[in-house]
Amino acid sequence: MRILVTGTEGQVARAMRERGAFHGVDVIPVGRPTIDLASPSGLEDTLMELGGDVIVNAAAYTAVDQAETEAELAQAINGIGAGALAGAAAAMNIPVIQISTDYVFDGTKDAPYREDDPVSPLGAYGLSKLMGEEAVAEETPNHVILRTAWVYSPFGKNFVKTMLRLAEGRDEVAVVGDQRGAPTNALDIADGIIAVARNLTAYPKEREMRGIFHMTGTGTASWAQFAAAIFECSAAFGGPTARVRPITTTEYPTPAKRPANSVLDCTKIGSIHGVTLPSWRMSLEPCVKRILEEARERAS
Repeated sequence: MRILVTGTEGQVARAMRERGAFHGVDVIPVGRPTIDLASPSGLEDTLMELGGDVIVNAAAYTAVDQAETEAELAQAINGIGAGALAGAAAAMNIPVIQISTDYVFDGTKDAPYREDDPVSPLGAYGLSKLMGEEAVAEETPNHVILRTAWVYSPFGKNFVKTMLRLAEGRDEVAVVGDQRGAPTNALDIADGIIAVARNLTAYPKEREMRGIFHMTGTGTASWAQFAAAIFECSAAFGGPTARVRPITTTEYPTPAKRPANSVLDCTKIGSIHGVTLPSWRMSLEPCVKRILEEARERAS
């Protein structure tokens, strides 16, 4: 199977390259200028030239706070661009897997969010991703929209790397303790995407396998609990550690509002696609170990 992945440097795109090799899948990452979702002209010709059995749209505008002042750019990439890509894929009868986010919800529900719960994004980033969901669904019925949350990995910038960096210079770190979610390793996301992609190609007419699905690591935590677990893992491998001081969201104001509840109900993808991601705690340990080892290699 050949999977075309938009984006080359994002966490999911890099994880797809690595896990594709493990699964014996040919993953073709394509970034700018070959595919530029901010200016999505000539996509059908490009897709025809590149080939592929499934397209995974992992390219996105992800600067959550910056999106508050760059809403038009976020909507162009995450909304209009995603729709244009799906339209080009539809013309070639290729299924599309669109990566989306928990930010399409407002976080006020006191239980995990299901796929059919009402959406109500709090900020420009969440709105742009919701626009992308709607545009993809409108352009092609042959789609899967995968909402995930709290993504971390050994790649790029993420919460795990930030905590380890902060612990190098201080004994205590203040971390928000009143927002909950499910930390999700991008390598696990890649495994899930590959499983879904195989189902889409194996069952091209199975409508139940299309639509919106939630896919996150198993288990939940607050950001403060996540940080404490990161430092526990780091200490076990001789890395930096710090005390965690939980604070409230109001004590750490940001330009964009975050959902207080980002927990997603992942029952549907398990029952239909047979995908259940590992416990976030189980996936965190090898990630922290790898980050520390790679940092030591660079320093030596």
